[in-house]
Amino acid sequence: MPQMAPISWLTLFFIFSATLITFSIMNYFMISPEAPESSEKSIKSPSLNWKW
Repeated sequence: MPQMAPISWLTLFFIFSATLITFSIMNYFMISPEAPESSEKSIKSPSLNWKW
């Protein structure tokens, strides 16, 4: 089995790195964050009546 030349490994590394960076950037910018609703919803906690 013939060995690969080091320049070939280097080009493969650059190709895979560029692909990873490209897909990471695409994944980051494709998600559009939704604006939070402006309606103010108060969180009501139930009152705890301790009966000993």
